[in-house]
This record gives sequence, C-alpha cells and structure tokens, in this order.
Amino acid sequence: MIFFNKGTCKYLITGLGNIGSEYANTRHNIGFMMLDRLAEEEKFVFADNRYGSVAEYKHRGCVFVLLKPSTYMNLSGLAVNYWLKKKKVEPDRLLVLVDDLALPFGTLRLKGKGSDGGHNGLKSINEVIGTQDYARLRFGVGNQFEQGRQMDFVLSEWTEEEATALPDRLKLTSDIIRSFATVGLARTMNLFNNK
Repeated sequence: MIFFNKGTCKYLITGLGNIGSEYANTRHNIGFMMLDRLAEEEKFVFADNRYGSVAEYKHRGCVFVLLKPSTYMNLSGLAVNYWLKKKKVEPDRLLVLVDDLALPFGTLRLKGKGSDGGHNGLKSINEVIGTQDYARLRFGVGNQFEQGRQMDFVLSEWTEEEATALPDRLKLTSDIIRSFATVGLARTMNLFNNK
C-alpha cells in the first residue's frame, strides 16, 4: 500500500465503457481502449477492485489513478464517486474519457466542463457527484446510423477503415492524458484540440 502526502499532484482518469468480451471492441468502449493504450505505453497493469479495474502510476511527479468502471455505462457515477472519495481527488482533477456521436470519427476534444450531451455515462457521473465541472476527453465515433438506431451503432464494432486508423488516434489520447495532468487543462486544450 502506498500512502501519499496531502497536496500530492493526483488525478483520477476514468475511461467509460462496458465490461464483457462482447463489448470489448465497440465504439462505446473507446474510454477503456484509451486507458488500455496508456497502460501499454507506460507498462502498468489493471487489477480488479471495487467498482472497476484500477491501476496507478507516476508521471513527472503526479500520481495517475486510472479507472475502468465495472458498473456498466449507465451507473458509471457510482464508480467515479467511490474512487474520487477513496483517493481524495477533487472533481477538478477528474478526467473522463468518453465516446461522442456528435464528432466525426477520430476527432478529439478536451473540455473543462459541460452537459452530458445525451451520454448515459456522463449523465450518471453528473448526477452522482453533483457537478458538471470536470474535464472530459471526447473521442468522436461519428453518427453513421439510421434514425432510432443510435444504441445499435455505439454497441457495434469498428469498421475495417476505423480499426486501421485507431492506433494513431489512441496514441494521441495518451499524449493528451499526460499533458492534462502535467501542464494543465487550458494549455492542453490549446495544444491538442485541433489535431
């Protein structure tokens, strides 16, 4: 067990998704995929814990607590709230990684706050922690679906073209996560939001 001094540079980075092999390679699980890419680059592993799989690693003096909730998307707030409290992390040091239908595939947008935009994972987090004032990294998955088929679309797997492009986009998300925790939200937005 590692104990950190009060005031330590500590962040909770939460990737949203659904547990289970049937969801592993779906658009709705891009949050999990972003954390898995970071884990691959930084050589750390997740361990099953309360409300999710959790890992910790240090980068430039900051502690990253990384969470993949096991509560399924619609109850993501339970996991986020538990780990914010357990690790004594304030919401302004929370970063949520999430899929976004309003953005073209592969588009990345870092925001400091906002509404849930119809996303059930964000809706759950907003309701449980009682604020929308936390950062979120939105990964565009596009909106190539027929009316009323939104859920089928986000729970479907990537096209061959998308799967080919994913590794480069995921590498960029790792850079954004590290930048967010080391140079701050505003500078990271300026550096990455148009890439």
